[in-house]
Amino acid sequence: MTALTRPARPEEEDDARPRPIPWRRMAGVTWRQHRYALAGVAVLLGALAVWLWTIGTSLHHAYAAAVTCHPASSSACQALVGAFNGTNDHMAGPTTPGGVFLQVVPVLIGAFVGAPVLAREMETGTFRYAWTQGFGRWRWALAKLVTLALVLAVATGACGVLVSWYYQPYFAAGNQALGLDQMPPFATLFSLRGVAFPAWTLAAFTIGALVGMLIRRVVPAIVATLAVYAGLAVAAGGFLREHYLTPLVTTSPNVSGTAWIIGQWWTKEGRFAFANPPNSLLNQFCSAPPTGNGGKPSFGTFAQCLAPHGYTQWTSYQPASRFWPFQWIEGGWLLALSALLIAATIWLVRRRAA
Repeated sequence: MTALTRPARPEEEDDARPRPIPWRRMAGVTWRQHRYALAGVAVLLGALAVWLWTIGTSLHHAYAAAVTCHPASSSACQALVGAFNGTNDHMAGPTTPGGVFLQVVPVLIGAFVGAPVLAREMETGTFRYAWTQGFGRWRWALAKLVTLALVLAVATGACGVLVSWYYQPYFAAGNQALGLDQMPPFATLFSLRGVAFPAWTLAAFTIGALVGMLIRRVVPAIVATLAVYAGLAVAAGGFLREHYLTPLVTTSPNVSGTAWIIGQWWTKEGRFAFANPPNSLLNQFCSAPPTGNGGKPSFGTFAQCLAPHGYTQWTSYQPASRFWPFQWIEGGWLLALSALLIAATIWLVRRRAA
């Protein structure tokens, strides 16, 4: 006696197929796996925020006192100006200890959070277990990367706003007339303010994730992430950023102190003469009267004493008004790069067999 059989209907086959695990459950798994790394980021950014708020409050108070003091030439007002300018020695410049620390924050997050995301699972072999849990290898990688990237972007975005607030007194247009320190907004930690801070952090994180997937070892992946990020940062700051928009060119010697000077050169009779005036020419045309230290003319008098002899000074620069367009341009291409790196990482996850 044989049992009758009938072919299964497509609806029954769909019901029998295991359903994928919901995305929200993978977000919970990502949190449990990486909560210690995220806690470390929270401690780092929290300490940085407290530090910036503490010294920034003192800086803003010192600036307000110096600006509102009258008459500006009095000894009391000059003492307030000196107190404000003295804060520049603690943090304001990119070469100060505080500035150097700020510049390494994105790459530290990328190296110690991004590199181990996939490299640790590959190194220990736990990815073989993770890929059998009904979520799928590419969904597993996508959920990890996107969830962590969003958390890091929000946290560093808030920190970037705080960094911008700290440096704001240095960008006021009237600082130079009052004897206060004045800085071009492009030159003062541009990559750590506004939208650039979260964008560079995302780039560092996705670089770490891709490198970790390629190398499959945590420590070498961290070292490689540091090297790749350093190369990208140097290329952007030294070669790419100044070309986001076409620089303005002027023959006026009175370029704003907040502008980013790209280059200067001299022409004579419409042809290029030199980039910097040679000493022999300066001694010939600018020897008297002495207006600078040591009996030599100051740089500001070069155009005045060379212009009567047919020389014209040209200056190419980026005005301070382009700060936010530059921020959005840099943030945009870094976001596109991060998306491309995530896509490449997921492609590797799908292609590499267990």
